[in-house]
Amino acid sequence: MLGEFQLIARYFAPLAAGEPAALGLTDDAAVLAPPPGRELVLTADAMVAGVHFLADDPADQVAQKLLRVNLSDLAAMGAVPLGYLLTCCWPKATDEAWVAAFAAGLMADQKAFGLSVLGGDMTSTPGPLSLSLTALGHVAPGRALRRSTARAGDLVCVSGTIGDGALGLGVLTREWLGLPPEVAAHLAERYRRPRPRLALGQALSDSGLATACLDVSDGLVADLGHIAETSGLAAVIEAGEVPLSEAARSLVADDLELFPRALTGGDDYELCFTLAPERAGELPALAAALDLPLTLVGRMEPGQGVRVLDRDGAVLPLGRGGWTHF
Repeated sequence: MLGEFQLIARYFAPLAAGEPAALGLTDDAAVLAPPPGRELVLTADAMVAGVHFLADDPADQVAQKLLRVNLSDLAAMGAVPLGYLLTCCWPKATDEAWVAAFAAGLMADQKAFGLSVLGGDMTSTPGPLSLSLTALGHVAPGRALRRSTARAGDLVCVSGTIGDGALGLGVLTREWLGLPPEVAAHLAERYRRPRPRLALGQALSDSGLATACLDVSDGLVADLGHIAETSGLAAVIEAGEVPLSEAARSLVADDLELFPRALTGGDDYELCFTLAPERAGELPALAAALDLPLTLVGRMEPGQGVRVLDRDGAVLPLGRGGWTHF
């Protein structure tokens, strides 16, 4: 494979073309001025082969997942993307064609989401492939969405559908065989290329609709638990209200034990937010404007922890709360 500076010049400098702050990727750092009257929002996520993606995942989709999980963090704060820094630790056996496809995936998503690389670093490693991305965004002063600001009596809402990412991993690891092609393709796509809900996050910030918000990366139960803990409250999820895609529903219908995995498995990258009951009537118009389902799934109340209730009001046993990084 080419050396560090040759790789940068061939595959990554084009990602910075047209972005003055990146200085052509020829200096030690970028020089960035945030938009006037806005606050910076920064987030970082790392992905390691065999932990966060599969060894045979397509390189362009690995790149896009890396960027999109960071954009999902910006969405959860209500931020507008501004740019990103990228660090790549390549195993010496990495094929240059893999790097080229990786850069092409980034280029496609840069165009789709309206941002550019600003800089970063790359080095070799004995393995495994390790990637880190730091995303920068901006938000109106004092309008960043937080986890710790939910209130007792608030309703809990989620965007999109829950469980596709966790079930998609099962599809890709061949846990189930003989699935209808459209079911397998939908679930695999949702695992490999999440959909950051940037427009929703920005709308929640602008309107003040959300009292608290985060993205569902570690599973709905675990992530709603973060809102509950930091807000000093308990959370209740009505299992029958949790939205599943048709693909997920078909899989769960054949094996009811998969439903807890849908709630706890992670990799959804939908937004989970709380709102005052008197503002619930605003959700249908917002969902229509964004062409994105928004579903009320529970409530916040005094206490601690997260309970998932079945249709009879009994606590649903889950086995585990969600994904952990250690």
